[in-house]
Amino acid sequence: QVQLVESGGGLVQAGGSLRLSCAHSGLTFGSRAMGWFRQGPGKEREFVAAIMWSGGSTYYQDSVKGRFAISRDNAKNTVYLQMNSLKPEDTAVYYCAAGPTFGTKRYLYDYWGQGTQVTVSS
Repeated sequence: QVQLVESGGGLVQAGGSLRLSCAHSGLTFGSRAMGWFRQGPGKEREFVAAIMWSGGSTYYQDSVKGRFAISRDNAKNTVYLQMNSLKPEDTAVYYCAAGPTFGTKRYLYDYWGQGTQVTVSS
């Protein structure tokens, strides 16, 4: 049984930082990529960042480049999203996801966590 559990969300002022964690279990070698997505109020769920378990290649949405960093700890089966210089428009529920293919589209990911709320006040 695959489980993805996000943590680390919360309320932060604009300009602040948060680090999200996604602990996973049950994933097989077929789930080679991990991604973070977010869904703001009244918006579609959108891609934020992705990382490959092997090699560590990363990819980011343009709006978070230079502010967010995705990383993984293979020994802990955990993926992180370090978020710096947060803006009110970053407010959203953040989801981690796992899939066989590295990409920005939701359908590429087979497994999803329940999400963690990030609220950035102005």
